[in-house]
Amino acid sequence: MSAALDKVTAPDTEEGVAEAVRAALAAREPLAVEGRGTKRAMLRPVQAARTLSTRALTGITLYRPTELVISARAGTPVAEIEAALAEKNQMLIAEPPDLRALFGAEEGATLGGVVGANLSGPRRITGGAMRDHVLGIRAVSGEGEVFRSGGRVLKNVTGLDLCKLLTGAYGTLGVLTEVTLKVQPAGEATGTLAVRVPDLAEGIAVLSAALSSPFGVSGAALLPEGHAPLGLDGPVALVRIEDFAESVTYRLGRLRAALSCFGEVSMLEGAPSRAAWRAVRDAVPLGAAPEGAVWRISVAPSRAPGVCAALREAFPARLLLDWGGGLVWVSGPATAEAHAAVMAAAAVAGGTFTLFRAPEALSAAVAVLPEEPAPLAAIGGRVKSVLDPAGILNPGRMRAGA
Repeated sequence: MSAALDKVTAPDTEEGVAEAVRAALAAREPLAVEGRGTKRAMLRPVQAARTLSTRALTGITLYRPTELVISARAGTPVAEIEAALAEKNQMLIAEPPDLRALFGAEEGATLGGVVGANLSGPRRITGGAMRDHVLGIRAVSGEGEVFRSGGRVLKNVTGLDLCKLLTGAYGTLGVLTEVTLKVQPAGEATGTLAVRVPDLAEGIAVLSAALSSPFGVSGAALLPEGHAPLGLDGPVALVRIEDFAESVTYRLGRLRAALSCFGEVSMLEGAPSRAAWRAVRDAVPLGAAPEGAVWRISVAPSRAPGVCAALREAFPARLLLDWGGGLVWVSGPATAEAHAAVMAAAAVAGGTFTLFRAPEALSAAVAVLPEEPAPLAAIGGRVKSVLDPAGILNPGRMRAGA
């Protein structure tokens, strides 16, 4: 990353974070804001003199299982939070991915990192995105002021909801120091139907039929090449159901009968089912090629097969479809030509793109996100001018010069 990694400040208190920001503001030195640095290759490189890390700002500060609420400092590893929830048979609703393999990172992500990037896994189609479950935040503005938004109960926000603004802002509006999340009980059992299909269009039809059924599907993905470790030959559509064991068994049986008209249906239960969805969640089927690029395209599921066909004509794309076909993961060569093909395919389909991971030579030279409409950009600029008027927090992370 372009930030000086030998100049890392990692305060272990919120006031220490505020002091670091105030010092940077006084020196007019931009800061690269991160947790453990696991996603440095995401979006654009940050040009900064110093890195401000929240990795030392750790610990669960509140957990009320009966109220389905947990709070933790921003540098707390997600794995630590998930372990605490598992002891009470609860889970993070958004099912955030573990992208260590994708980014070649050794350490796991932090709570602040997954919230700052608004990362959600397969359960997003029914449970909502990460930002939908953020009840409250504490953060430090670009002027070194500590502020908070929301609280520790539902429907607690009046006025501007800063929780939603900072979730997915990639550290450009403030440095998250604490996050409060809504959680939910974990399903007693899980089961997955794997439907072999002749092509992606038929696979999308399977996912659509499953999601429109009354059987409470919590995951719907399509693996164009299958997944060898689980013995799944592609293309294969995966459909997940989670709940009480008896209910899962009954609903899987009914859904299997309903989907049998599409082709051969097999069933994964227990550990194999969980393994399959961890692979989808973490984009494992894309493979690990750190010298290449990874994109994410958001599109209407019915347009996904056309997007995939266009990409495969342009370059040797490896694909994974999640969210019922509404999220298309793409890996391929880190070239301007491949990036242009992704942008064009997304535009033709009326979707949006993200250059999720790429070497700096590419990500610094191209738009990693679509251009915002002028009215939305104006609103974003006004918000930025209030929260980070000097522009010292993660400058250039999302767009050049911003």
